[in-house]
Amino acid sequence: MPMPYHTGQPRVFPVVRLRGLPFNCSDSDIYEFFAGLDVVDTLLVQKQGRFSGEGFVVFRNTMQVDFALQRDRQNMGRRYIEVFRCKKQDYYNAVAAEVNESKVGDDAAPPPSYSKGSSEKDHMDHTGFLKLRGLPFSVSKKDIVEFFKEYDLKEKNVHIVTHSDGRATGEAFVEFLSAADSKDAMRKDKMTIGTRYVELFPSTQEEASRAASRSRH
Repeated sequence: MPMPYHTGQPRVFPVVRLRGLPFNCSDSDIYEFFAGLDVVDTLLVQKQGRFSGEGFVVFRNTMQVDFALQRDRQNMGRRYIEVFRCKKQDYYNAVAAEVNESKVGDDAAPPPSYSKGSSEKDHMDHTGFLKLRGLPFSVSKKDIVEFFKEYDLKEKNVHIVTHSDGRATGEAFVEFLSAADSKDAMRKDKMTIGTRYVELFPSTQEEASRAASRSRH
């Protein structure tokens, strides 16, 4: 049956809200849940440093939203996920709250969900490589070079990890000029690229090479 054409209506921001997500949910899980659709960005909502089980997903266009809504109450693991419409302002309010919460976490004690990871990061050796997680799916090498502009990186030093079909996973690896630079760059952990705050982890050339062999960038 052909899709109806809607004319003369205001343009709708292509975002949906999710509820009931597993507490170990990642951006990649959401990408897989909406496989076949053009996901532009995701936001997993944190409250007081802990994942709330809610999220937002932005798509390439409003038609994608119609398809996304058809996945309401489908399963992710053993949980069924609610998918419903929301307003652009709901999404932007959530982004603002996320950025503010991240800043509070930097000024005070680390949020509970990051405490263990932060401790592990502090004790890991640096070899000149960092892993980035939580990137916008639309991020470019240029965006990442700009994020680390103090460190004189080139785009050839950046590897954006992709799925087998070429879509971004939200992860990347960056090679710095020295281990001292990669260690210093960790101060940017949980700073934002676009609307997303990005986690940084010490990595190795071997880990970066394995990721490169699994993707095409």
